[in-house]
Amino acid sequence: MYLGLDLGTSGLKGVLIDDDQRMVAEASAPLTVGRPTDGWSEQSPTDWIAAAEAVFAALPRKALSGLRGIGLSGQMHGATLLDSSDNVLRPSILWNDTRAFAEAARLDADPRFRAISGNIVFPGFTAPKLVWVKAHEPDIFRRLAKVLLPKDYLRLWLTGDHVAEMSDAAGTSWLDTGRRDWSDDLLAATDLSRDHMPRLIEGSDVSGFLRADLGARFGMPARVPVAGGGGDNAASGIGVGVVKAGQAFVSLGTSGVLFAANDGYRPDAATAVHTFCHALPGTWHQMGVILAATDALNWFARLAGASAADLTANLGPLQAPGRTRFLPYLGGERTPLNDAAIRAAFIGLDHATDRTTATRAVLEGVTFAIRDCRDALAATGTKITRLLAVGGGSRSDYWLSAIATALGTPVSLPVSGDFGGAFGAARLAIMAATGAGAEIATLPAIDRTIDPDTQLSMAFDEGHARYRAARDAIRGLT
Repeated sequence: MYLGLDLGTSGLKGVLIDDDQRMVAEASAPLTVGRPTDGWSEQSPTDWIAAAEAVFAALPRKALSGLRGIGLSGQMHGATLLDSSDNVLRPSILWNDTRAFAEAARLDADPRFRAISGNIVFPGFTAPKLVWVKAHEPDIFRRLAKVLLPKDYLRLWLTGDHVAEMSDAAGTSWLDTGRRDWSDDLLAATDLSRDHMPRLIEGSDVSGFLRADLGARFGMPARVPVAGGGGDNAASGIGVGVVKAGQAFVSLGTSGVLFAANDGYRPDAATAVHTFCHALPGTWHQMGVILAATDALNWFARLAGASAADLTANLGPLQAPGRTRFLPYLGGERTPLNDAAIRAAFIGLDHATDRTTATRAVLEGVTFAIRDCRDALAATGTKITRLLAVGGGSRSDYWLSAIATALGTPVSLPVSGDFGGAFGAARLAIMAATGAGAEIATLPAIDRTIDPDTQLSMAFDEGHARYRAARDAIRGLT
């Protein structure tokens, strides 16, 4: 048996799979987010441990008795600060915390950060948070001994070791992403050193072994290896088998992600594409990230007084984009705009605009934002030849048909099942425990594939051009 643990923002999930990668059991425990003031987002690391204990207790003890490996996946960018005795100094500052926007801008103005890390320094990344702590909580900064990412604090509890892996570390703004090593220059620019950082390994390597007391407590064998694991999107890439150049997945969750695997390092920070290490040695990945995907549809559903499922249930066959346009920037945008101030808008409303027309416009707006991500990835040389769809939004055939047509790429739907971060982490556990490699990260069986509607390709090209014109027109409006 192999256990994958995925530490998300709203909960921790564990899945057990057997040697044939068949799901044996799963369990989850909820988490809450603290928001003590506007723009802040925090969690207590002790809550992560309590959630892990709850998941272990809920999994079948008989299955755990045959455990051979553990893998970790987790929310990225969180700043978990420890003193020299591994005591937590303050609540962890999470990925969606924006308090360090000014510090991020100052770091990003230093050309070394983009040149070495390969990425813009976004406010949600880890490094600017430490600059904020030094300025606003100097006593805590003086006591700081180690900075861990969320899943790596869970690893510390599991193994007693301070270890990180490449895919998660790439989102800190301290990693030399091409060399796959901490950058002494970038650490020094934030008044830190390697001594403050965990040891780095690859995601498929053994990071340490389960503590004997924990194993005995939950009925697990002695010296179970714990894999390096991956950041949540990289682990999801392992889970859906997106590990080779040309493979990609689009995730239609609260936010939207266009994730493409790369066999080389091709950064272009100016595009606002995230260029990170993958969770496997010698591979990288790129992501275009939009901040509102199903979030935009759910927002409109609340406005319309209907459920998202009702809005999308009877849209019929795909239609050409109309005059009504929706720009899905409810909370700013990452790729390709890197604009925290831009906000959403409907444009082209008229007397004929009804609920169905507006629903199509919302789906088209998110679709065109994903096309912007595809174009940004293409500008770096990344080509997508196969695209999988995952996430709640993938239940809408209309939406997937729009994406396939706008991108000119078939979109495949996996058979029902869980292929997310926890499953990817369990696959990484197999690799660490057995020495297996990327060959076990196979693509899931495909239920069906939605092809582009070639008769509407030109109409979607023209719709995207109108979308971009509207986007550029509203930038700077407040």
